[in-house]
Amino acid sequence: MMVNTGTVVFCADIGGSFIKFGLSRQQGEVTELARVATPAQSWDEFVLALQALLTEHGDGHPEDTPLAISTAGLVSPQSGEVMATNIPGFAGHNLAAELTQVLKRRVSVANDADCFALAEAHVGEGMGLPIVVGIILGTGVGGGIVFNGQLVRGHGGVAGEWGHGAITRTELVLDNNLVRIPRLPCGCGQTGCLDMLGGARGMERLHHELHQQSLTSQQIISGWQDEDAQSVLTIEAWLQLVGEPLTLLVNIIGATKVVVGGGLATVPRLIAALDERVRQSTLHSYPQPLVVPGKFVSQGGLVGASVLGRQR
Repeated sequence: MMVNTGTVVFCADIGGSFIKFGLSRQQGEVTELARVATPAQSWDEFVLALQALLTEHGDGHPEDTPLAISTAGLVSPQSGEVMATNIPGFAGHNLAAELTQVLKRRVSVANDADCFALAEAHVGEGMGLPIVVGIILGTGVGGGIVFNGQLVRGHGGVAGEWGHGAITRTELVLDNNLVRIPRLPCGCGQTGCLDMLGGARGMERLHHELHQQSLTSQQIISGWQDEDAQSVLTIEAWLQLVGEPLTLLVNIIGATKVVVGGGLATVPRLIAALDERVRQSTLHSYPQPLVVPGKFVSQGGLVGASVLGRQR
């Protein structure tokens, strides 16, 4: 259920390095007010940082003005705990419940990929559509699902986390050659996850595996656009490895739009190629683009928090 979309909400986007803090007077519109270092190691220092931000920017607003938080890590809807390896101070804490108590205001919390999906479903490229998937192709791979405007969290908060789980392929045929696909250990504890090959760093690992050459993802994409043979081969492999599980995700949930965030979303030609690859294999035809760059590639956390803070 939505509260008044005009209700004022404080928003915070918490990463391992910085807290971006803003104020939203209208759903989908956020003014960034401050950016401070994240006290990632200490829960007490983190709480003090939020209190300082609310005090500094709270003049003229009720003391119980809600705070909505987009954070790195998985947010369990059962325990409220955030599992964020880059913010160890969160370990063992129920962010929403504990912050609601200490800050004396309603605090809502969701994963940053989930907030990106909320932003795109409500005021972005998926606005008004029934089943919107927001996927992150950044350093790694993440995602969130919004069904009829509501975030689908799932058990443990893992709904939409399509980057974890082993890639089933062990080899690809590229340029008439059989190429082995590396199965790399993932930070989640599994081996062979898409997260290790599907994001920008994964593209670099893939290129090194194929050509024994170390290039940045920007260099690989630039080479692909210039029709460099090695880069073309890498992008073809990447499109297959990312496109197949994404097609499966689309078929399972019947997505009406897949919106892409993260650094790779800033390359329209790459996302168009991924869209073409996915639409070739979906069970139901999609005459219009299905996989598209997001509207809020860089501000998805704060904008999504502005939506989250108005939901009950």
